[in-house]
Amino acid sequence: MASTLAPSTDILAEKPPSSDTSNSANNIKYDNANDEANEVVFSELSRPDRKKKWLKSKRFKDDKEYNWWFASTAIPLLAATLGPLANVLSIAALVTYWRMNVFIDGQFVADFDGHPFRDPRWCYWLNVASLIFGFLGNIFLLMNFTQRVQYIVALPMTIILWYFATGFLIGITACMHIYTPPNRPYETYTQGFWYAIIAACLYLVCSMILMVNMLGYFLGHYPATFTLTDAQRTLILQTMLFFIWLAGGGAVFSRIETTHGQSGWAFVDALYFCDVTILTVGFGDLYPTNDLGRGLVFPYSVGGIIMLGLVISSLHKFTGQIGEENIVQKHVERVRVRTMDRTVTNSIDLRCRGGLPSARPPISRASISGPSSPVRVRADLRNIVGHTIRRTRSHNHNKAPLIKKSKLILLREEKDRFDAMRNIQRSTARFKKWWALTLSIIAFGILWCVGAVVFWQAEKKAQKMTYFEALYFAYVSLLTIGYGDLSPKSNAGRCFFVVWSLIAVPTMTILVSDMGNTVISNFKHYTAALADFTVLPREGIWRSFLEKHPWLLHWIQNRIAARAAKRRLKQGFPTGPDPEEGGNDGPEEDASPPNLEGLAEEAEQDAAGHQPDEVELSRRLALSIRRVANDLKLDTPKMYSYEEWVEFTRLIRFTRKTPQDVLEEEEEEGLVEWDWIGKDSPMMAKQSETEFVLDRLCESLARYMQKNGKARENIRESSTKVHVREEENKELYEGR
Repeated sequence: MASTLAPSTDILAEKPPSSDTSNSANNIKYDNANDEANEVVFSELSRPDRKKKWLKSKRFKDDKEYNWWFASTAIPLLAATLGPLANVLSIAALVTYWRMNVFIDGQFVADFDGHPFRDPRWCYWLNVASLIFGFLGNIFLLMNFTQRVQYIVALPMTIILWYFATGFLIGITACMHIYTPPNRPYETYTQGFWYAIIAACLYLVCSMILMVNMLGYFLGHYPATFTLTDAQRTLILQTMLFFIWLAGGGAVFSRIETTHGQSGWAFVDALYFCDVTILTVGFGDLYPTNDLGRGLVFPYSVGGIIMLGLVISSLHKFTGQIGEENIVQKHVERVRVRTMDRTVTNSIDLRCRGGLPSARPPISRASISGPSSPVRVRADLRNIVGHTIRRTRSHNHNKAPLIKKSKLILLREEKDRFDAMRNIQRSTARFKKWWALTLSIIAFGILWCVGAVVFWQAEKKAQKMTYFEALYFAYVSLLTIGYGDLSPKSNAGRCFFVVWSLIAVPTMTILVSDMGNTVISNFKHYTAALADFTVLPREGIWRSFLEKHPWLLHWIQNRIAARAAKRRLKQGFPTGPDPEEGGNDGPEEDASPPNLEGLAEEAEQDAAGHQPDEVELSRRLALSIRRVANDLKLDTPKMYSYEEWVEFTRLIRFTRKTPQDVLEEEEEEGLVEWDWIGKDSPMMAKQSETEFVLDRLCESLARYMQKNGKARENIRESSTKVHVREEENKELYEGR
């Protein structure tokens, strides 16, 4: 240690002192290399464009992972969803006056019975400008998604235009409230004013989150494009079409009720009616009053419900995919690494865990995806066993017991790691289901409780609503029950309900879907199990139950045997086993997959020279492909046992190499080509186990046929050469 630390100590001693560097700069002597390095550094710092380098964006590398996954994927989708909604609310704010009289004929009336009056001209035209900027921002965002306009041009334009729309709406609402406010309590704000405030908030939120997306691009976390799949782009299109359907229906129903109805509807009233109809809430406070409107409800409600269902389905699929890729997989990786750190396979690993020095080489694994490449596995117990076998072969001819013991050791070691990875898979499946359910419950609780607070404050004056009543109203609306005893009675409450319901009701639908995968699924399982034992007994249910609990089966068998022995004693028969029945060891075992001892015996037979020939290998390969292909048809994905995986692996390796090479490789490295807890484990693949095995077996079949074809061609060429040589020799002999 002293010899290794001496150079670093000398280097530290040769460093110039860090204090008073300005006064002693002339006394410090640098060598030529340091002078040249300092000149390069000072020349770089003295460049005029050095100060502007931080403004340049870092370039994204193609092989780099997206570590800002939320900014690169979720933010564009969120902006594409809220942007059209803000456009619809801007239209509602434009076509509706912002103030109204609620004191008519000497008495106060409800908000919905008031008489709106005209706004100032400057308010109207600024509102028009805000709507135009909002639409243009949405168009640039759509052009960005379709890659019609470059990212670096379209996204800043969207952000700037939406900031202008936000500024105009905030400016005119503030000026309206400061310079021409309604004369309280005789006048109040209409739904148009509140829609303008909500639209301004949505434009502002979209602009700010898109700035986060642009920041990630400048920092080099993802390329200059929205990393969206075709399914996500379809979600954006479905969302836009849904809001067009909602706004178009509001315009049509407003026109019909104003022209042919008993009481005219403004656009904001018709928009609220369309929202309640599509979400199937149905409070009953607004309904069509003529046959034309009633007839139009049939196609409009069906089309709206279908569009809403498509949006919810795509949204649920998107959240599941993004959670699977960025949260569940990271959870699997953390658990896998933690399990890997706790794994001990030999004394060298034990010394490493205890902090003792070890010269163990690093772990190296190969992937079965490329079966034609040479395979190297970790140099731990397998190498030790392989060297022991080779040393023993040179000194001892009776080596069969040692080989069998070594195979069993390797199989048990691998099976332990296999079982550990299976446990990780089961825990991950539970984590995936309950994590999604937890997020849905949190979102539901926030929307329920926070929404109730807003309804409580908005409806306090109009109908004296308490917070408990607001909770009840929000819950009934979330579940789309819609009794109609409570409904929004104020302009602010109705505007907030339209926006809140479009977010809350789909969230409730996703929550029900997540509950179907967890709570409802468990309830269904236990109900079916109870019915199998009680009301609708299934044949063989008790036998299968006992087989799942071996200790109970063993206890019952012992009790039955003890009672039978007592009965035979009373009748005078001997208590020993019945020779005709072959003893009390139970029924003969059925055919089952080979166990570890059977696999070790098979490996021992291969080592003794009983290796599979071409006919046997091709037969086993064909049977395995047919079996795995049948497993692919199952409703529940097949999960193979460790013994089955060993058989598949040996088939793959026999088709890649000669039997002798496989035996030598197994003696040195083990029976399986990968580490079950490693990154190259088949259980970490995105494919199912059945698809993975079927692909590798098909690759093995193609490789086997190609290898046999080359062998036949070589045999044919050699036989042809022999035949030609014989003919030449014959002609030469006859010529002589």
